Amino acid sequence: MRDEYPRPDLVRERWQTLNGEWDFYEGDGGEKHPIQVPFVPQSALSGIGRCLTSDKLVYERFFTVPKEWDGARILLHFGAVDYECSVWVNGHCAGGHRGGQTPFTLDITALLTGGREHLRVEVTDPLEDETIPRGKQFWRKKSQFIWYTQSSGIWQSVWLEPVDKAHLEWIHFTPDIDKGTVTIEYQVSADTPSPYTVGLDICFCGDRMYAGTTEGTERRGKIIADVFRNRALNGSFHFTGCYWSPEHPYLFDVSACLCDGDQVHDRIRTYFGMRKIQVKEGKVYLNNQPYYQKLLLDQGYWKDGLMTAPTQEELAEDIRRSKAMGFNGCRKHEKVEDPIFLYWADKLGFLVWESMASFWSFTPQSGAAFAEEWRQVIQRDYNHPSIVVWNMMNESWGVPHIYDDRQQQHFARAMYHMAHGLDDSRLVIANDGWEMTENDICAFHTYKHGSEEDIKQQERFRTGVLTLEGLAGLVERPLFAKGFAYAGQPVMLTEIGGIAIQSSSPGQEADPDAWGYTGAEDTQAFLKVYERLIDAVYGSDLLCGFCYTQLTDIEQEQNGLLDEMHQFKLDAAAIKAINDRKETALAFSTVV
Repeated sequence: MRDEYPRPDLVRERWQTLNGEWDFYEGDGGEKHPIQVPFVPQSALSGIGRCLTSDKLVYERFFTVPKEWDGARILLHFGAVDYECSVWVNGHCAGGHRGGQTPFTLDITALLTGGREHLRVEVTDPLEDETIPRGKQFWRKKSQFIWYTQSSGIWQSVWLEPVDKAHLEWIHFTPDIDKGTVTIEYQVSADTPSPYTVGLDICFCGDRMYAGTTEGTERRGKIIADVFRNRALNGSFHFTGCYWSPEHPYLFDVSACLCDGDQVHDRIRTYFGMRKIQVKEGKVYLNNQPYYQKLLLDQGYWKDGLMTAPTQEELAEDIRRSKAMGFNGCRKHEKVEDPIFLYWADKLGFLVWESMASFWSFTPQSGAAFAEEWRQVIQRDYNHPSIVVWNMMNESWGVPHIYDDRQQQHFARAMYHMAHGLDDSRLVIANDGWEMTENDICAFHTYKHGSEEDIKQQERFRTGVLTLEGLAGLVERPLFAKGFAYAGQPVMLTEIGGIAIQSSSPGQEADPDAWGYTGAEDTQAFLKVYERLIDAVYGSDLLCGFCYTQLTDIEQEQNGLLDEMHQFKLDAAAIKAINDRKETALAFSTVV
């Protein structure tokens, strides 16, 4: 069962999981089945494991609120429910939510009886609707090509939390490594008395770096904390030994409290990283130094759990295995990942390009739904230092006529500016793959690296990656939308490779539907092709990073470096030796 604390960047001591066995019904008047939440009914780990025949789902269970929570407000949290739902407590509607990727919270205090409480969740997931954000979920019954099995209903944790009527609703940290400060913005609940005080205690490696309180009268407030002042050296704030990076994932621990005089209303624990990401001189800079990104395309799917990892350790292991192969980050693909993954990326040191699930057919209504859910993603994940890019749309999905359709161009540009307007501390990509409008990184896709027999295409790839003109011959569509042109941004190949190892395991027949963009007969042949591909990328002074497709096999896609159970298919050290031929960054000094 997924029983870890579901929100690791804002932790309270008291909470209760509602994961585990629920009653499940498909359709109106459908037969009751037990289901294991938070696994979707299409997954094996749910206990059901079949495709659905109805867009309507119902979940039910009973729960009891601990007596020691008497007098507190009781919040009901949902990590994610795909796609639209209403929630009922003891026969009364507590509220609902629309959007399959983002969390929501309901105050259910007034609906509780003080005894055995009944919870019902009614879900609608329009399985064939191409206008809702669905990412890689196929709108037909059987997965095929690049599309995967559908995931409907609850797919992230459900849990209860007691809070005082006065409590912190959110807290955001924006680091400034050049000044040695962090700007802390927060919001308190509407019932918080005025004035109130917010107290902060910030520690690094056990040493207190800041302690202070501020008085507030409005729901929102701001504090600027000087976290390097105790380590000043001749007025310099360049303490790289405190910076967060994949090589040194240093985190600052935070304890925050909300008080009214001597009365403490709320206490939370959280963290942040002192990290800076920027574009400069045609390169991506991490902490004021050029940084070469070696990324993996990560779909975030599991054989038995689909979009939900079996355990949090599986999420951490994906990162450990990726780093063992010499990668320093991932481009999440068409999925907003579980916050637990982002916590482990922060803790273990792994760059993340945060993604959003695309819709397929453009309408003003589908665009509005996408924009609102994307806003919620940025709000939820603002604090994670591992996230360095907000990466929204992919290969013009949802905006198929963006090349010369002004409305779709305006939509992509609006998403770009909205992301920067909500968070200007990260880079933003509106459309990844081709047909760029406004992007902080020119992010292009090509799988035209040539099969082992196609020597001419191998040479076209090797020379094509040297210039933008050469890339134009390797990318499926125009590099830029009509009316837009290269403006000096860093250039990356953000999908390459996709090499399938065609041979099956001993005693196992090969899947006739399995595929990759090119193939290799065995692991040695794969390493030869991979080495040729990466050497060509490293030979280009134009490129400042790449993203290899992909981390794992998924259903019919057999182009992963890990198999569908997320185990190594190849020698990790051999992959790492190839990846390590180019350094990621200049050597970091270690002033601590």
